[in-house]
Amino acid sequence: MEELKLTSLAGRPRTVVAAGPLRLGAGFAVIAGPCSVESESQLMTIARAVKDAGADALRGGAFKPRTSPYAFQGLGLRALKILEKARRETGLPIVTEVLDPRDVSWVSEFVDVLQVGARNMQNFSLLKEVGKGSRPVLLKRGMHSTLEEWLNSAEYILSAGNPNVILCERGIRTFEVYTRNTLDLSAVPAAKELTHLPVIVDPTHGTGRVSLIESMSLAAAAAGADGLIVEVHHNPKEALSDKAQALLPAAFEAMVRRVRAVRACVESLP
Repeated sequence: MEELKLTSLAGRPRTVVAAGPLRLGAGFAVIAGPCSVESESQLMTIARAVKDAGADALRGGAFKPRTSPYAFQGLGLRALKILEKARRETGLPIVTEVLDPRDVSWVSEFVDVLQVGARNMQNFSLLKEVGKGSRPVLLKRGMHSTLEEWLNSAEYILSAGNPNVILCERGIRTFEVYTRNTLDLSAVPAAKELTHLPVIVDPTHGTGRVSLIESMSLAAAAAGADGLIVEVHHNPKEALSDKAQALLPAAFEAMVRRVRAVRACVESLP
């Protein structure tokens, strides 16, 4: 991968991406929240719950790229204002997805980390635009993408001037249909062999099954991931998106305790 001039590890120190109190690449960070911001009461309830459970940042979708044009597309600006209120109350940095290069500048005024989703991993206009800004970028791996393609997408952002990129493994599309995607945990140590950027895991989209999220989170911690991004909802049955894969707050709290215990155990090994 000789073309990875900026992304390559190549003797560089490991990058730590900072967003408020969040430090990705230094210790183990947990980002949590609902798939979509549905209302102020919904988001504030979940934000308080994940804060109390030990989350380091709050995720919530304001703009939702959905397979069907008739599915809930997000609340847009209203959602961003609700996320901003949640940050003021909880102190949690905000992570949200941006879809359109034209929206990058004004969305950045409301949030701490911009997410580039799997469907947009090779939206080169969007990558260049988030690269021109200073907001950290959480770059999800595309569902059909190789490691090299993923890292080249990160290279677009870095080459445009923004060094603050977080890589996120979120599962790839295979022939398996039991899970929503196939979570490629081998990508974690592989990416860390190749790049200095922090690498986190999304076990929510990686499995699509609540029953598998904790197991894959524990495995991600053991594999050396720098953190997790997980969907949490206080009433998943009524969620407007991804209702089958959102953890209840109590399950999330228990999972965070176990994940941090596993990570501490791994780090204590000689």
